[in-house]
Amino acid sequence: MASEVFGPTAQGEGPSAGRRASFIRLGGCNLACGWCDTAYTWDSTRFDLRAELSRKPVAEIVDRALAGDPALVVISGGEPLLHQHQPGWTRLLRDLRRAGVNIEIETNGTVSPTAATLEPDLGVRFNVSPKLAHSGDPYERRIQPDVLAALDRCGRTVFKFVCATPADVDEAAELVTRHELVRPVWISPEGTSVEAIAAHTRLIADRVIEHGFNLGSRVHVLAWGNERGR
Repeated sequence: MASEVFGPTAQGEGPSAGRRASFIRLGGCNLACGWCDTAYTWDSTRFDLRAELSRKPVAEIVDRALAGDPALVVISGGEPLLHQHQPGWTRLLRDLRRAGVNIEIETNGTVSPTAATLEPDLGVRFNVSPKLAHSGDPYERRIQPDVLAALDRCGRTVFKFVCATPADVDEAAELVTRHELVRPVWISPEGTSVEAIAAHTRLIADRVIEHGFNLGSRVHVLAWGNERGR
């Protein structure tokens, strides 16, 4: 079930931040982060998911994602890897790759990628965002060591943690150490307003550098606030 397909816009976070990109946002999530800025893709207590989500043909999704000739297409959610066993998933990836675009999948790191998703010819890159305690999700739901290890071994992965305080950065560092994650780590400030992004960046910047991590931002929020489809 698709929530929205939009772009070209700019990838907002991680190592591709600022790159011209289009987004495919899928519905459904296995977590329930309290600060989630895309809860309309999964939270039926606050949103009418029958209105928010719809089934669309793969060809329609691909055509819309490729409108404007982006070099990068980001598949996000919700949790997009929940859709891997749908019949159109592999075709979606293959059609995008055949069109010559790079593909990034944004995942919370609790669902293992299938062999089809990891197919080398697709070259899919993973932006893995394990959730910290401030998400409100229980540890045993938000941290899946075997899944994190599999994504780390993939070699086309970066880890991205959303942090609001220095303690959050310390928690991210502890997880990286405990699970022996070797792929690059990016820290993004939590927030859906320019003011929150600026305040949290000031709070966490020194600690991010101390831990040897990369300091990111949320480019789309700085440019367009919390506007959907941007």
